[in-house]
Amino acid sequence: MPEKLSAAFVKKNRQPGKYPDGGNLYLQVSKNRRKDGSTSITKSWLFRYSRFSKDTWLGLGPYPDVTLAEARELATDERRKLRRGIDPYTDKLARRRALRSEDTLTFAECATRYVDAHAAGWSNPKHIAQWRSTLQNIAGPVIGHLPVNRIETAHVLCCLEEQWASKTETMSRLRGRIENVLDWATVRGYRKGDNPARWRGHLDKLLPKPSKVAPIRHHAALPYAEVGAFMKSLRAHNGSGVRALEFTILTATRTIEVIGAIWSEFDLDAKTWTIPSERMKAKREHRVPLSPAALAVLKQQRGHDDVFVFPGSKPGTPLSNAAMMQVMKRLGFGDHTVHGFRSTFRDWCAETTNYPADVAEMALAHTLRDKTEAAYRRGDLYQKRARLMSSWATYCGKTLGKATVTRLAKVGNE
Repeated sequence: MPEKLSAAFVKKNRQPGKYPDGGNLYLQVSKNRRKDGSTSITKSWLFRYSRFSKDTWLGLGPYPDVTLAEARELATDERRKLRRGIDPYTDKLARRRALRSEDTLTFAECATRYVDAHAAGWSNPKHIAQWRSTLQNIAGPVIGHLPVNRIETAHVLCCLEEQWASKTETMSRLRGRIENVLDWATVRGYRKGDNPARWRGHLDKLLPKPSKVAPIRHHAALPYAEVGAFMKSLRAHNGSGVRALEFTILTATRTIEVIGAIWSEFDLDAKTWTIPSERMKAKREHRVPLSPAALAVLKQQRGHDDVFVFPGSKPGTPLSNAAMMQVMKRLGFGDHTVHGFRSTFRDWCAETTNYPADVAEMALAHTLRDKTEAAYRRGDLYQKRARLMSSWATYCGKTLGKATVTRLAKVGNE
């Protein structure tokens, strides 16, 4: 027999025994007696090493499922473990236990892993908190403890049916989140089969369409004809929340983008605010041209905080997510939303200006729906957007409509 095994020898040899290949690797040939009295030959790979002063034989897999070349690679891996002080047998048992544990992951464990895996791609901390809250507090008590591979349609319905009519939007979002978690579990190999939380062709046969139960409500927007009067009343007050709301309207940006704004994002000489990609909904850097009115707001905020443009009531913290909405309520506009001013801006663009739609959409940092156009679009139409935002700021300074103004006792860092 050669010092090293050959592929031909491994294939043809049928004599029972252990045949060394070197490097602690052995080919084991065994004769097995079947129930009918006949015999068969099986071959497998073994790794031999000393453990607790005794020889230990670690199985590396059967031949021909594991070839000679593959067995040598596996033996090399085991020798590396020994050099690092890792016992191959103990390590193998630990990996088996881990696999058995993951085979029986609960829905709650899968939900946690799913959110952890995707949180870095979600720019809004509130969005992450909502995912965790609905999955833990609504789905959790019903299916959280169940092995993910045992969840069926009946379990999903138990999470949704009772409040589908009364809390339609929340339940609809929960359904989508459960579907995503179960899809993740399937791809990871923790469950098989169809997704019991899918809507089309499945739950849509069992539950009424959300829009039929509770029609979709858009963010309540102030008519653009009234924005000048609103801005006039807003500018009569002071406070970080007030200035943040004014700046949000002038830049047509989102609440989360404004309250998280830091001074290093601004180039006041270039009249530009550059919002980094990690703070944008679309995960793309967004340059915002600053009108003279927007620059005036920033000038008023200078000196309040070294980091945040719109600081909160506690030193070193940004304005709260609800601060601007509180200003709206105190001014008597609680039936409108801060986000609605983006719709106000968009309506004004479409109905009173000649600016192209794509300029307005890019000013709102919206993703182009036409994938082909998006692929060829290299610029961000900055110069055109600068003129648009300057026109918008000028319009916001004109009092055209009527607005109910509530006298505030104090509007501070809400």
